[in-house]
Amino acid sequence: MPIGPFKKKPASPKPLSLALQGGGSHGAFEWGVIDRLLEEDGLEIQAVTAASAGAMNAVCLAQGLLDGGREGAKARLERFWKQVNRNGGRNIFGDTGIWTSAFAGGADWLKNTPGWRLAETFALSMSPYEFNPFNLNPLHDALEGEIDFKALRERSPLKLYISATQVRASKARVFRETELTSRHIMASACLPQVFQAVEIDGEPYWDGGFLANPPLWPLFYDDTPDDILLVSLNPFVREETPRTPGEIMDRLNEITFNASLASELRAIAFVQKLLDEGLLKDNARGRYRRMLMHAIPADKALADLSLGSKFDTEWSFLTDLRKRGYDAAEAWLGHCLTQVGVGSSFDMKTALG
Repeated sequence: MPIGPFKKKPASPKPLSLALQGGGSHGAFEWGVIDRLLEEDGLEIQAVTAASAGAMNAVCLAQGLLDGGREGAKARLERFWKQVNRNGGRNIFGDTGIWTSAFAGGADWLKNTPGWRLAETFALSMSPYEFNPFNLNPLHDALEGEIDFKALRERSPLKLYISATQVRASKARVFRETELTSRHIMASACLPQVFQAVEIDGEPYWDGGFLANPPLWPLFYDDTPDDILLVSLNPFVREETPRTPGEIMDRLNEITFNASLASELRAIAFVQKLLDEGLLKDNARGRYRRMLMHAIPADKALADLSLGSKFDTEWSFLTDLRKRGYDAAEAWLGHCLTQVGVGSSFDMKTALG
């Protein structure tokens, strides 16, 4: 009996951790990235660390995988972002500007007029405890409608690390998948100018992006993949100097929300340098570990978008962001997939200076 040709045993998927930044509706860019990664049989996402909008994507990914594998995850992400669009009237990402809705689609020059600036100053002078005394937050309903948090706490297919900022202690807190509720995700996405602090066990929390956007350190000390793919939503580099008040505020916010991430990346680069020079031993006393960093940055993909667009939940805008993310992931896979499990494809020293 003739023996047929031997079939090559398929290679096991390469394990990967995702690190997802927060950034309002720009989180739809991460939706596109995740969609493309889910189509890549050679990769397996095993852990996600995230803040704010990234945290929303993280729990949707985990819920979808739990319900229906990769296709289920893609469907769940799309359903969630459709919910975001439907809740756009009471903006899920906290648009304080009643003027934004009134002049949506208006000329950009209007936003640089004294009248517009005065209106913005007036809006920001009001506390969410004043203009939102009933503490309405449309994110709660969107999350409760899409995520079975009890099932995630018991059977999450991913390790999850969700950051929030402890208001009183000024510390970053990272919540795990075994304790998550909709309130934890709301805390991670709580902009204090817009929403009242989210209390969990008597502790008030604000947006996780202030101190951990996203938190990378939990991946060093847990049993997670050595490869981390960072998906950023705030450009590190801008070619033009901001000049108008709006441009200055936009850039200041980007710098602020990138600060904690930049510090962590510098620490990783420093430890890797010491390991490379033999001054530290890999996993010495369980403290040091060689991490392989990869990145899909926002610097080019989202550079043309302003801070104000992070409140835009129009479906055409969200799907445009999704396409940008999908295309960016396609490009990353083409250039860097072979580096996963081998070495870093993101040069932290060059990126951070």
